[in-house]
Amino acid sequence: MTIRLITAAATRREFAEIAEKQFGNFVKVVVDIERGIMAIGGELHADEEAALIDQDSKQEHLWGINVYPARTGDDWIEFDSMINIRPSQRNFSRDVEDPKIQRRIRDVIAKLITA
Repeated sequence: MTIRLITAAATRREFAEIAEKQFGNFVKVVVDIERGIMAIGGELHADEEAALIDQDSKQEHLWGINVYPARTGDDWIEFDSMINIRPSQRNFSRDVEDPKIQRRIRDVIAKLITA
């Protein structure tokens, strides 16, 4: 599937259609918390990360998540990706450990994914 940059609002329905074509019930997403954009559609978060870096994003602002369009509340975002392992930024696991970064990710998602 082609990697798509999301810079303006898309619907949950669009994400559900992408999920169905790829992984069934979720979409891999990389969020640029500084620029307020994201990339979707990659087989790996690393593919989306590379696409955003090609578009002038800085790696330290990129975080990998999974979005489950059919879920609601806090359960629809999973902060899990290999690209999140960053000892240099004090993130030692696949999860996004810093609640401030999680909030910034949620803010971007809220802006770019509508009902």
